[in-house]
Amino acid sequence: MPHRSHRLRLSTFTLIATLLSGLPGPSQAAGSHAISLHGDPKYGPDFQHFDYADPEAVKGGDVRLHSIGTFDTLNPYTLKGVPAAGLNGLFDTLTEHAADEAFTEYGLLAESIELAPDNSAVTFALRPEARFHDGSPVAVEDVIFTFETLKTQGHPFYRSYYANVERAEKTGDRKVTFRFSSNDNRELPLIVGQMPVLSRAYWKDRDFQKTTLEAPLGSGPYTVESVDPGRSITYRRNPDYWGADLPVNRGRHNFDRIRYDYYRDGTVALEAFKAGEYDFRLENVSKDWATGYDGPALRSGVIVKENIPNQQPTGMQGFVFNTRNELFADPRVREALTLAFDFEWTNENLFYGAYDRTKSYFSNSELASQGSPTEAELRILEPFRGKIPDAVFAGNPQPPVTDGSGNARANLRKAAKLLKSAGWVVRDGRLVNGSTGKPFEFELMLVSPAFERVSLPYGRNLKRLGIDMRVRTVDSAQYQKRLDTFDFDMVVATFPQSLSPGNEQRDFWTSEKATEPGSRNLAGVRDPVVDELVEAVINAPDRQSLVDQTRALDRVLLAGHYVVPHWHLRSFRVAYRDRFSRPATSPPYALGFDTWWVDPEKDRALAGKSGRTRP
Repeated sequence: MPHRSHRLRLSTFTLIATLLSGLPGPSQAAGSHAISLHGDPKYGPDFQHFDYADPEAVKGGDVRLHSIGTFDTLNPYTLKGVPAAGLNGLFDTLTEHAADEAFTEYGLLAESIELAPDNSAVTFALRPEARFHDGSPVAVEDVIFTFETLKTQGHPFYRSYYANVERAEKTGDRKVTFRFSSNDNRELPLIVGQMPVLSRAYWKDRDFQKTTLEAPLGSGPYTVESVDPGRSITYRRNPDYWGADLPVNRGRHNFDRIRYDYYRDGTVALEAFKAGEYDFRLENVSKDWATGYDGPALRSGVIVKENIPNQQPTGMQGFVFNTRNELFADPRVREALTLAFDFEWTNENLFYGAYDRTKSYFSNSELASQGSPTEAELRILEPFRGKIPDAVFAGNPQPPVTDGSGNARANLRKAAKLLKSAGWVVRDGRLVNGSTGKPFEFELMLVSPAFERVSLPYGRNLKRLGIDMRVRTVDSAQYQKRLDTFDFDMVVATFPQSLSPGNEQRDFWTSEKATEPGSRNLAGVRDPVVDELVEAVINAPDRQSLVDQTRALDRVLLAGHYVVPHWHLRSFRVAYRDRFSRPATSPPYALGFDTWWVDPEKDRALAGKSGRTRP
C-alpha cells in the first residue's frame, strides 16, 4: 500500500491501514474521480467531504507539537540527512487516501483518473487550478520530472517502489500517463497516485541530493514560515492554498500555524508537555501513560488523556537481528535469543499489563497466519519444501511463553540446547564459539532511553546463557546514519503493515534490498523463497489470493526468527491540552489529527485554568 512518506523514520511508523472488501479490482470507470483496488469507492463523484472531517471546523489557532533529536534537511525524499518533522504538509499528491474505507484514492492534484482496461497504464488529468506556492501552475512536466527524479536521485526506496513503472509521458495538455512493465501489479495505479509532485522549475538549478535548509517549493496546504536549524520548524497555513475547498480537503488542515519543537529525549519532552510547552502528544510508553502524566495539569483538566480505538493492523515491532553479522547468521542462534525474552514478566511488571504479544508480521488483521496452514497456503508452500524449515508445515511458529514470574528457566534450557547445536559452548561462565573461542557479545543500539528498561532485563536473561549484550543509546543523527548503512548488531524497529500489503514488502524483505543503503530490510533477509513469496503477494489477482499469499509469507518470515517479537496496542493513546475539538466520527485507520481544530471557547477556558495564554 502506498504512503505519502516512504522515508524510514526514527519513531514508530504510523500508517493508514485499509480494510478491503474482497471484490476484484482495481475498480474505476473511465475518467473517474477515484480509483479502488477492490470494490467500488465509498464516496461518489459528488461527495462533499470525508465522513470523518467536519466542514464546519474552525480555522485558526497556533499549535505546538514535538519531535525527538534533531534535523538537518527540508528535503524528505533523499537518503542524505535527517528531515524535519511535518514536511508532508508542503506537498500535494496526485490523489488522496480516505482513512475510513478500502484501499481507495480520490483525486487531489488530479481531477480524474483513467485506468487502462488491461491494467497496463493509468492516466491522470490535472486540475487546471492546481498551483505551487509561488502561483505557477502544476503541470504535466512537473509530474514527469518528479517521477524520474525520485526514481534516479531520490531515496533508494523509490527504485523498488516504482520498479514496475516503466515510464511517465505527456498524453494531453493536462494529462500524464504512467505505463507499467507488467499488468500483474494491481497496486501500481494507486501507488503512482500517492506520489508527491515537485516543481521542475524550482529544482532546475539545485542539487536534489544535497541536504538543504531552504524551504522547497510545494503546492500543499502549508508553507515553511521559519526554521531554527535542529531546534524547531514552524509551518503556516497557506491562505491562498489552491485546494482548500476540494472535497478531499474540506474540514482538514485547520491550524493556522504548526510548530515542531525538538527535544533531546522522550523524558525531557514529557516534562515539557506537562509544563505547557506544547499541546499534543501520542504516547507509546506504557509506564508514562500509567503514571507519567499525574500532576496539577491533569487533575485540573488542563491536560486530557484519551484512548481512541482504531482498526489498524499493528505489524511487527521487535528486537531486530542484523543477519549480515556472522554472529546472527544461524537461525538456531536467533531462535535461542528469542527464547530469552520474557514478555509475560515484562508486560506485567513494566507495562501494567497493557499489551498483547505480537505473533505475526501482519498482526491484528486477517492476513496474519494462525495455526496449521490451510489447503490454499499449503499449495503455495509445498513447492518450497526442503528449502524452508519443516516447522512451517507443522503449524504457525509462536513466540515462547513464560509464567510471568521472572524465572524463564525452561526457555533458557531450550535456548542453551539450540546454541550448543549451533557450535557454542560455555567456558568460565561465558558463551564462546567452540571452534574459534570467540565470545558471544554484541551491541543493542537504541535511540530512545525509554527502551533501556525493557532491554536491560532481556540482557540479564542473556547473561544467564553466557551472552554479553551491551545496550547503547545514541543520538538521532548517529542512529539514522547507522541504520542507513546497516552498521549495527541489533536494534528495535517496527515493520508497519496495512490490509493491502504490496510493493513495500520488497523494501522490507528481499535479497536485493539487503545490500542497498537506506532500505528497510534491516534484518538483512536474503532468501530466494522470501523473494518469490513477496512477488506473489504483489501480484495476487484477488483478495483471497492476497490473504493466502501473505499468510504464507508470514509463516516463512516467522520461521526465520529475524526478530524477537514485541507487543502491540489497538488504540491511540493521546494526551493534549484541553483546547481542541474534533469531529464526532473518527477514522478507523488513522488518528486524523489534521481534522482537529482549536476551539476558541475551550482555548479561553484553558487560559483561565492555567493562567497562561498562547505565545
